[in-house]
Amino acid sequence: MIRPSIYEYAGGEPAFLELAAAHHRRCLQDPVLNHPFSHADRNPEHVARLASYWVEVFGGPPRYSESYGGHSAMLGIHAEQGMEPELGDRFVRCFAQAVEDAGLPEDPEFRASLLGYLRWAVDEVFEYGPPGSRVPAELPVPRWSWDGLQSGGPA
Repeated sequence: MIRPSIYEYAGGEPAFLELAAAHHRRCLQDPVLNHPFSHADRNPEHVARLASYWVEVFGGPPRYSESYGGHSAMLGIHAEQGMEPELGDRFVRCFAQAVEDAGLPEDPEFRASLLGYLRWAVDEVFEYGPPGSRVPAELPVPRWSWDGLQSGGPA
């Protein structure tokens, strides 16, 4: 039996749009994450962009790459921000709560895959946080499966 992608198992684009909206709400409620996420409120496409990025990561269509410049563009938004480690932990906690808020499947393996990706992604974003960091051009969006990173980044 062939296992569906995480994207399909989650419920496709509507599920990731709900996850991105729930995550954004959770981050706005967090006293430390509120400041950086309140700036995203000025961009009405923020939640849709985030959802399209996660859709692509988890096996859906490559709309983020086609519309927003791919992984290098996403990393470039976050580069040189000098982020504190506490931000990453809080971001992951908000994501875990948002998975619940969005009503995504309760399957422990599914949720572990989602959280495994986010922890990996936070670590990667933090690599580009220090001033003077340069993001390589044309990095592909990573692809994450039930077994972890499949392509698009260091394992």
